[in-house]
Amino acid sequence: MTACLPASAPEPVFLHPWHAQVFALTVSLNEAGRFSWPTWVAQFSQVLARHGLDKDLDGGDDYFTAWLETLEMILAKDGAAPAPDVERLRGDWERAYLETPHGDVVRLAASQNT
Repeated sequence: MTACLPASAPEPVFLHPWHAQVFALTVSLNEAGRFSWPTWVAQFSQVLARHGLDKDLDGGDDYFTAWLETLEMILAKDGAAPAPDVERLRGDWERAYLETPHGDVVRLAASQNT
C-alpha cells in the first residue's frame, strides 16, 4: 500500500512567526488566569471595530496588530505592562534592530532593558 502525498504543502496557519508568538502568549496568559476569554473577546471586538477591521479579516498583519494592541491594553489595565514601559521597550528594540548589522542577532544593551 502506498501513501498518497498531498499535491502541495498545506498553507501555514500563521503568516509570520510574530503572529504565532503573540497568539501563543495570549493563550498562555489566559490559561494563567490573567484575563478571561469574555474579557478578551470584548476588548478585541472593540479594537477591531475602532480600526474598521471587523469585516473581511484575512488573518494578516492588520489582524494581529489589533490582537497585539488588545493584549497590550489588557496588560496595561492590570498594571502588568504600563503603556509608557511598553513604548520605551519598543523604542529600545527598534534602535537595537536598526543598529544591528544584517545577519547578526539583535540584542538589547544591558542599560536599555533595566
